[in-house]
Amino acid sequence: MAGLSAAFAAQRLQLAAKAAIAAGIAFAVAPFMPGSAAEYPYYAPLGALVAMYHNVAGSVRQGVQTLVGLSMGIGLAFLLVNITDPSPLTVAVFMGVGVLLGGLPKIGSGSDWIPTAALLVLLVGGNNADDYSFGYLVQMGVGVVVGIAVNFLIFPPLHLEAAAASIEELRVALGTQLTDMAEAVKEKWPPEHEDWSRRSDDLSAAARSVRHLVKEADASRRANPRRKLHPRDIDRDYRNLRELERVTFHIQDITDVLSDVIWESDVPYVLPQQDTDPLAHAMSATGELLKAYNEPDGQMHRESYKTALAAVEACVAATAERAPDERGVPASESIILSLHRILRALQAPDEAQSAA
Repeated sequence: MAGLSAAFAAQRLQLAAKAAIAAGIAFAVAPFMPGSAAEYPYYAPLGALVAMYHNVAGSVRQGVQTLVGLSMGIGLAFLLVNITDPSPLTVAVFMGVGVLLGGLPKIGSGSDWIPTAALLVLLVGGNNADDYSFGYLVQMGVGVVVGIAVNFLIFPPLHLEAAAASIEELRVALGTQLTDMAEAVKEKWPPEHEDWSRRSDDLSAAARSVRHLVKEADASRRANPRRKLHPRDIDRDYRNLRELERVTFHIQDITDVLSDVIWESDVPYVLPQQDTDPLAHAMSATGELLKAYNEPDGQMHRESYKTALAAVEACVAATAERAPDERGVPASESIILSLHRILRALQAPDEAQSAA
């Protein structure tokens, strides 16, 4: 994941630079706002920072939600002033109401600003609550507009490369897991190398990370003028993601079954010795298919798929000729079933049609 870390470090630097530019511009234009708003210029750069998000659509959403939350908080403060004088009890009650209002649907990031704005109007605005509220809301609005404009105009971020890299890295990690387990099957038990047996949670975490990155890539395309310069089939990314999530599940199942067979003595299944070679070959071929996978309709994929399918079918034939094992249920049957499901998830459209 070092490549992804570097990518995100660069994106973070870009976001910080744009936030600095937006805050500076907002503070520069703030004194030119009408009326009492010009007296509160420091809220404009705050609004710019609030609206600065790592994609354009997120900037718009976060900026609008913040302004909605501010408006509700200011309204709550005026309601308190008109009903009664501020006191510890009334402030506590209205802050609680503000937090409850923050739970309304679609408020999002504006939820925290409802009690915050109400409290600032009460404590900072004081006897000048009208002018303060006007200046506060206007300057925050100016900052939000500047922040959105800067994020839209200056290298609006696209996270397509990070998503594509994460999909490929997960694919290679899953393939490596299979080939490592294939080596363990062929070794004298208990195998000398057992790192593979502790990777199940890591594979789950990697799959969740890939889903997050693909969703981020999808969100970064919305309202982004650069998307036409960097076309990408995001639907294919989602299809690849769903395939790899299924593959991850089946590889985790193989990992658990094989770990139990090797290290647990009270499980009701065994791995017959005569199954080890064909099973290792099938697992290794499927792992190489994952690691060599490029485009689902490419020639390399088709050849690797045929090799893996032939290895799995040969394993099925070899185990069918074996005499029943009285020690327990053969674990190889469960592993072969998982391999078949992995191949089904990875098959290209033309292979799926021929299989049907």
